[in-house]
Amino acid sequence: MLALDGGNSKTDILLVDEHGSVMTRTRSGPFIPHLVGAVRAVELLAPDIERALASAPGGHVTLIAGYLANADLPIEEELIAAAIASYGWSDSVIVENDTLAMLRTGTEQGHGVAVVCGAGINCIGVGENGERVRFPALGRITGDWGGGLGISKEVLWYTSRAHDGRGPATSLSQAVASHFGLPHAAAVAEAMHLRSIDYDRMHEIVPLLFGEANAGDPIARAVVHRQAQELALLVTNALERLHLTDGTPEVVMGGGMLTSGEPLLVDVVINLVLAAAPGARITIVEDQPILGSALLGLEALLGPDANDITERTDRLRASLASTGVPA
Repeated sequence: MLALDGGNSKTDILLVDEHGSVMTRTRSGPFIPHLVGAVRAVELLAPDIERALASAPGGHVTLIAGYLANADLPIEEELIAAAIASYGWSDSVIVENDTLAMLRTGTEQGHGVAVVCGAGINCIGVGENGERVRFPALGRITGDWGGGLGISKEVLWYTSRAHDGRGPATSLSQAVASHFGLPHAAAVAEAMHLRSIDYDRMHEIVPLLFGEANAGDPIARAVVHRQAQELALLVTNALERLHLTDGTPEVVMGGGMLTSGEPLLVDVVINLVLAAAPGARITIVEDQPILGSALLGLEALLGPDANDITERTDRLRASLASTGVPA
């Protein structure tokens, strides 16, 4: 089996035998079908996938399991799966959103709710009967707000308005200007618009936000609090739709923003979730994301009735831990 974990910055590729042992691990570039289309996105990964498959008999596997960021809609999953299948690398292909892999990593049976917050934000809920709750996760046009990119734009919104007097003063203005070496924060926004500052550096604003929030700036604290509310709302909405608020559901939180340990964000999210579902068991997952893709793929490969699935998944965890993270 070949497992794929694709994201906006990198894609992990893992070749696993039927016993759960890792045969090959490698890393490829970003997986961005929302920008270049499914066919081109897979094409960009193809050389690294084929390098990993060189360790498989005949360069072929029974299953490719891709749990991928930017596969947010069922039609996107179908298009990506078709693009992978066209290479003939495997007998079958599974493609689903990466939040499902995170849910599997952080829970015993893959049931409950998982919320991820990195550059973007997403959430999935799975009931014991297999019922799923999903969100479009296409950004502001589908009601989403709160990923690292979104809050960085919010910071520039506030600092630009502070500069010209349309909004209240905030210490974020000086923090942003100093970080990018410009006279004021509005100049930072202009430089990003003109690309004299790479737009991809937007993520560097996030730690500035938390720094000023922890120092007590009211604007910064308000942005972080709103982010916490949005994350908690995703979780509680999923729990309510699955009728799990009165039980003891597992809730998994992951992604760079939620593994940061920032109390102003993480503690508020946890408290809001527990207010709606007091019995929720909340876990912050820091395991390698590829683990969830590989676990789901191994279970799909063996089938639900395999009598030694626990032994094989334990072997997978241990084998993956010993491989290290590729450069």
